[in-house]
Amino acid sequence: MGPPRHLSLIPDSTGQRIEWPVPFADGLPILTGFRGRPTVVLASGDPFWFGAGSVIARNFDAGEWAALPGQSTFSLAAARLGWPLEATQTFGLHAAPLTRLRPHLAPGLRAILLLRNGAAVAELATYLTETGFADTRLHVMEALGGARERSRNVSLTEALLGGFDHPVCVGLEVAGHGAAFPKASGKPDEIFETDGQITKRPVRALTLSALAPQRDEHLWDIGGGTGSISIEWLMCDPTLTATSIEPRADRAERIRRNADMLGQDRLNVVHGTAPDALTGLALPDVVFIGGGLSTALLEWLQTSLPAGTRLIANAVTLESEALLAHWHETLGGELLRIELAQASALGPRRGWKSAYPVVQWSVTL
Repeated sequence: MGPPRHLSLIPDSTGQRIEWPVPFADGLPILTGFRGRPTVVLASGDPFWFGAGSVIARNFDAGEWAALPGQSTFSLAAARLGWPLEATQTFGLHAAPLTRLRPHLAPGLRAILLLRNGAAVAELATYLTETGFADTRLHVMEALGGARERSRNVSLTEALLGGFDHPVCVGLEVAGHGAAFPKASGKPDEIFETDGQITKRPVRALTLSALAPQRDEHLWDIGGGTGSISIEWLMCDPTLTATSIEPRADRAERIRRNADMLGQDRLNVVHGTAPDALTGLALPDVVFIGGGLSTALLEWLQTSLPAGTRLIANAVTLESEALLAHWHETLGGELLRIELAQASALGPRRGWKSAYPVVQWSVTL
């Protein structure tokens, strides 16, 4: 089994040849149908580096399969470019949106990208131009390691003309005046589309610190608003997952747009009101309440979530502040009052303009 271009490289034989269908998942039932029979799956290079290996391995027991990896596209591309792979970022975008690049784009970045086909090179050039990195140089490499291998260094303008053949990968040397996202928590408010319902940057940085994301953890972001908390959570590590729960349909749609635009398309967005909308969701390791705080919600979380779940809630109103004070007295944890002020015009001079204080409660259930 394999894609047509792989099967075409095999000399004539008596073996049965089956083209792997598109989408990829449709081929797994066909493959499992051959269980118990000697079967070969053809895949490019190293199947466990943005390849088919891990997907196939999940569907078979350890003793049922063996992998014989070849040179990966990344290794071949780095060898052509003379780039050290340990200092080069790698992306498998043959089945993922180009927006996955956005958090990483910055002048000086070197990256190697797998793309779905030749037409995607022009799409990449358009995306880099739109994000402000129009001076980026592209190293377009086609059919690496094969008889049709070809490499070209092109500008984004030249890339827009197209004419590239599949399979293709691209080496990026990013340059331009686009905005590079800071690596620390508390990304600029301006990168989020918002109607004003957003946890502002300084409070967001303190909140992410309290959430303390760790590898493989799942977050519930209750009252998602703009989605800034769950999106920044996902930016911390590629193994993290999150579900954002938002009662307003327009805001739920906005969270989806923000997540997609900022390269966090794996965010699960649920339109609904907590606690009703929480039933049936994958259980979290961490819960953040940014909106919809109530006694009913806190009681549901206390009785429904396993011990060890971390809970962080932010409150702005006097009523929600009193509620957190009561629950802090009952369950303990840490209660923090955050008061911030920014310099602003005061007549011909300047003075401090205070924001509403935020009370933050952190506890482990």
